Amino acid sequence: MFICVCNAIRDTELRHAARQHPGDADAVYACLGKTPQCGQCLDEAAEILIEERERAACGQLAPA
Repeated sequence: MFICVCNAIRDTELRHAARQHPGDADAVYACLGKTPQCGQCLDEAAEILIEERERAACGQLAPA
């Protein structure tokens, strides 16, 4: 599923990046070589970052 349509970022790509890079959605987008465009995805992206990092901390990684 696409999280960011403007940058064609899928949820799996964002989840993987969340485990690799610290910071907020803007920082993770930058690590992917992208920048938020319209901003509609940022709330959902932030939720995914928190969720994925909590899973990683508990050893419950979602399948990629």
